[in-house]
Amino acid sequence: MERSAAAEEETVRILAVDDSVSMRHMLAMILADEGHDVVIASDGADALNRLDCAFDLIITDINMAGMDGLELVRRIRAGDVCPYLPIIILTTEGGADKKREGLRAGATAWITKPFSRDLLIGTIAKVVHRDAH
Repeated sequence: MERSAAAEEETVRILAVDDSVSMRHMLAMILADEGHDVVIASDGADALNRLDCAFDLIITDINMAGMDGLELVRRIRAGDVCPYLPIIILTTEGGADKKREGLRAGATAWITKPFSRDLLIGTIAKVVHRDAH
């Protein structure tokens, strides 16, 4: 598969968080195909343990056992470790109320599953470039 034009420009270091093994593997495959460096985490607590400022972006599901994605977003935004990293919520939750809750918690963007590869890659390019210095 050919890499997108955005992928040719830069490698983005991404922390991908989802409790579904198949979704983590799919995300890792798509993002690696685009030339990005991907670290996977199985839930919010695992993500917080892996979080450091070397990441350029976090992609997280909402519905996860243990610490869910909204709590993860809240803790990152309230914390001392890179609270301004862009965060994309990637979830089956498509309701307007849930989306507002996620954006109020501090999510940068929202993608509803199922999603297209192009939508994911385009959203990554937008949020990373918007937050670039």
